[in-house]
Amino acid sequence: MNLFFRPMKLVAGFVLAVSMLSASFAVHETALAAPTPSPETLAEKLVGTPYKWGGTTPKGFDASGFTQYVYKNSSYNLTLPRTISSQYTKGKSVGKSDLKSGDLVFFKQGKTSKKVTFVGVYTSKNNFVATTTKGVKVQSLSSKTWKKSFVAAKRLR
Repeated sequence: MNLFFRPMKLVAGFVLAVSMLSASFAVHETALAAPTPSPETLAEKLVGTPYKWGGTTPKGFDASGFTQYVYKNSSYNLTLPRTISSQYTKGKSVGKSDLKSGDLVFFKQGKTSKKVTFVGVYTSKNNFVATTTKGVKVQSLSSKTWKKSFVAAKRLR
């Protein structure tokens, strides 16, 4: 009788130990999972991504596809419309002097343009991240091009 119960105790003890060890790893995995980044942090991580007309993924972005992706996959978890002009209708207008990280910044390019034609994500220190035909890059609002073509900023949160 003693010989029968001893192996059963060992098996039960082993199963319990493995179960506890598995649960411990699951808890540690969850604790180590990276938090969802802010829009500006995600935008900065995507610097270097190539330009792709109509692109909406890290394989390649156009301007509005980039901002749409950033806001959906960041801590904001917002679904923005696909086009720049539709994105321009979202959020609360903020002055250039009141910009905060995560704001959308809008521009008109070309002398004859009557609507917004470009968008980016404001990061800090007068910089924003946006997709040009040369890919995702950090841009300066102080540069002649962007200073001249700035239209508005919108806060989505």
